[in-house]
Amino acid sequence: MEIRNFCIIAHIDHGKSTLSDRMMEITGTLQKREMNDQHLDMLELERERGITIKLTPVRMTWKGIQMNLIDTPGHTDFRYEVSRSLVACEGAILLVDASQGIQAQTLAVLYMALEANLKIIPVLNKIDLPSADPERVSQEVMKLLGCSREDILLISAKEGRGVAEVLDRVVETIPGPTASGEYSGKSNGLIFDAIMDSYRGAVAYVRVMNGSFRKGQKMHLLGTKTAFEIQDVGHFNPKYVSDPVLSEGEIGYIVTGAKNVRDVRVGDTVASAPDMKPLPGYSEVQPMVFAGLYPVEADDYPDLRDSLEKLALNDAALRFETERNAALGNGFRCGFLGLLHLEIIQERLEREYDCDLIITAPSVLYEVKLGVRNPAEIVRSSLLKTDEPSVARISNPADFPDAALIEEVREPWVKLEIVCRNEDVGAVMQITQSRRGDYKGLTYFDADRALLSFEVPLQGIVLDYFDQLKSATAGYASMSYEHLGYRAGELVKLQILLLGEPAEALSTIVHRSEGHTVGEIICKKLKDVIPKEQFPIPIQAAIGAKVVARETVSAYRKDVTGYLYGGDVSRKKKLLQKQKKGKKRMKQMGRVTLNQEAFLAVLKRS
Repeated sequence: MEIRNFCIIAHIDHGKSTLSDRMMEITGTLQKREMNDQHLDMLELERERGITIKLTPVRMTWKGIQMNLIDTPGHTDFRYEVSRSLVACEGAILLVDASQGIQAQTLAVLYMALEANLKIIPVLNKIDLPSADPERVSQEVMKLLGCSREDILLISAKEGRGVAEVLDRVVETIPGPTASGEYSGKSNGLIFDAIMDSYRGAVAYVRVMNGSFRKGQKMHLLGTKTAFEIQDVGHFNPKYVSDPVLSEGEIGYIVTGAKNVRDVRVGDTVASAPDMKPLPGYSEVQPMVFAGLYPVEADDYPDLRDSLEKLALNDAALRFETERNAALGNGFRCGFLGLLHLEIIQERLEREYDCDLIITAPSVLYEVKLGVRNPAEIVRSSLLKTDEPSVARISNPADFPDAALIEEVREPWVKLEIVCRNEDVGAVMQITQSRRGDYKGLTYFDADRALLSFEVPLQGIVLDYFDQLKSATAGYASMSYEHLGYRAGELVKLQILLLGEPAEALSTIVHRSEGHTVGEIICKKLKDVIPKEQFPIPIQAAIGAKVVARETVSAYRKDVTGYLYGGDVSRKKKLLQKQKKGKKRMKQMGRVTLNQEAFLAVLKRS
């Protein structure tokens, strides 16, 4: 049987999952009574937010040809998963909303597809909407791909109009899979996703490159150097359907029986012999954004730990380790692929596991080059370590070593692409350059839409950048980013001092040029929320020995002279002097208790 392996490239909410539903209906993969909206989006959260979080494959048959579709996520956070899915295919459908046009995240995935030499089929969706403008959007697609108008298909996935023509175009233009012929009598395949089945262990989603896989065969994972015996093979319908054999060029699943999904990593090669070459492109998924997760009630800490362990079984990208915070108690330092990944984990913990959470401000991973050979002597065990013996990776400001020991600090930078209206270009440039962004280029799709390119520190866009971008552009802008690596910068630890003593829970890492501004904001917020004492409380923001901002919480003033009914003024002065000495002694012995309210106020810096 002939095979076609393809995926759908689209921005969030451009109709990717709806098109998948219509394809399954038209090909008879599922009956209409078995269907529901966005059928391949298995999580309730996916359907509610209209986004694809976990990719889902499905096998269909159209005019006697086996069609393997991979419904991939469209968001930048899941870039690595998408790149592995693209390598498992020979072609891709570029799906564009006929009312919105090309968006930033569509472009990001399209460039990856072109790098993988996939055959692209341009399709305009939602032509039934009153606001649809197929003429304008067709011009954008023609300019982007260099194709002709006849190559672009116009469809309405919701109504099912034009979907059969898309399937015909897939059969006509996307080539069938071919084997490399490098390994005679041996088998290998690419793992493009893996999940944890509560009954059968880790299940690998595989594109077979050479040979075939059968139940009972002994296989090797070349990246993690582990061996296992295949317990079952089959294809997706979209549920598991067992097959006697998974053959060359097919997409299906292999039940490995592994007890941990981390053993079966995305991008790894499953092979029949341990001496075979791994397929190119494999790398370990690295978290980019870090945040602390704490239970609202201290007694809920064990429940939060159990919930994170269960989530990590199905999400190999989620990393966490225990952490202690002076204000919030025991919690976990967690690593995420990006802000959307953080939001998803938070919502799943709250909905599926009924956890009440406090989440600290997201931070990124810094590389700190130290003047010592063994950074472990100074910095406690972190989520990620580096191969360089004198370099430590730090995500928690409390772990930041003394400035005297630091030779250099590096921070992650990203290539940021923003698609916006022509009238919003100035506002976008102003917001991005205020986050230390370097302007790189401007391209116009047409008279009304532009693509802006920047290079910007990741820390500059992880807090409230996206919210500000949407506000400044009336919701029309879309953004996508790609990691560029680490660059050295003037990064310093901003410490908050209460009564002259550092409050590590409030420390943060900032660029030296932003130290005064951020320090001033934090000090003002703390002044409003820290309760008054019998003595004044100085709140200082300091970089090293230099104080860059200060506020003071004034003391309660007790009227000690109120009971005096007259007499010489010296009696009054004597009492006031006595009070002054007492307050001075109280200040020396006093301590400020940092409550949750004070800590949470600092997290929101805007």
